Amino acid sequence: MAITLKDVAERAGVSRSAVSRTFTEGASVSEETRAKVRQAADELGYSPNFLASSLTTGRTKLIGLVSDNFRNPIFLNVFDLLTRSLQARGLRPLLVNLTDETDPARSLALLQQYSVDAVIVASSTLPESFAHSFQDAGVPVVHSFGRHRPNPRVHVVGIDNVAAGRLAAQTLLSRGYESIAMMAGPAGATSTQDRLAGFMQVMAEHPGRLAGTTFAEAYSFQAGREEMARLLSGERAEAYFCGDDVLSIGALSAATSAGLRVPDDVGFIGVNDMEMAGWESNNLTTLRNPIEEIVAASTSLVDDMLAGVRPPEAHLFPCALVERGTLRPVAADMDSPL
Repeated sequence: MAITLKDVAERAGVSRSAVSRTFTEGASVSEETRAKVRQAADELGYSPNFLASSLTTGRTKLIGLVSDNFRNPIFLNVFDLLTRSLQARGLRPLLVNLTDETDPARSLALLQQYSVDAVIVASSTLPESFAHSFQDAGVPVVHSFGRHRPNPRVHVVGIDNVAAGRLAAQTLLSRGYESIAMMAGPAGATSTQDRLAGFMQVMAEHPGRLAGTTFAEAYSFQAGREEMARLLSGERAEAYFCGDDVLSIGALSAATSAGLRVPDDVGFIGVNDMEMAGWESNNLTTLRNPIEEIVAASTSLVDDMLAGVRPPEAHLFPCALVERGTLRPVAADMDSPL
């Protein structure tokens, strides 16, 4: 039979309310009583029922993790880090898959059923309205990998995607490519829009070297492979900035299947520096997205918001070039990116 609060109270020689206070955060209980209760609980193998205690405290310690991009392998890493970071803080993640969801109200209603204490929206493709809907309902929210705004309505943590687009263009120009294109992700994603904006800012200064832009249907291997196969049926560019690593690896696969040599015949640069980008079969040159730092900042913000009110802020991290083998070396007459 399951060990109950009453069993612990009898073993420790204290009241049941003393046991309850021992396992209730912030409740008043003497150190002597706390020690007795914890010793008795350890001896009996008792674990407190946090769902039951939430009826007293009004806090479930449930944190909703919301995303719609489960097909992208990088989010396996994101969710691994998020869940472990939350659990280390004594919080419990509740994962919600919003793939193909378009109505923020439905996701809000779903999480309100579980009385979550806060929400982390981990997505660069969900509209900003998803995070805003939680805030409007009084639920603390952090938008990880969201869009930077000078005066954000909610906490946003991620990289500066406009700067990432600029760095990608500068990197390709520094290699002496005369024909440069961008194979972006889905057109509606804010990360796509911002990376494209930064890319075009730099390429506008070199219009003769811009070979065009195109959009893949999703941030996925298959979408990248299909879009690159379509591009290769016409006049191809010398190098491509792909919307993320998964798209890049799909494009790389299509290029090699077509008999092209990378980087001799065509070059690629991605974004994120996910694990498989470094696999020998891919060896992808990319821009590092500091996932660990973004996750740590996101969960720290959740802690801060649960402890009290904190005005929304944008927390941006720099990306950096990770040099591998899918771009040719820097042109001899160029010492650094333009």
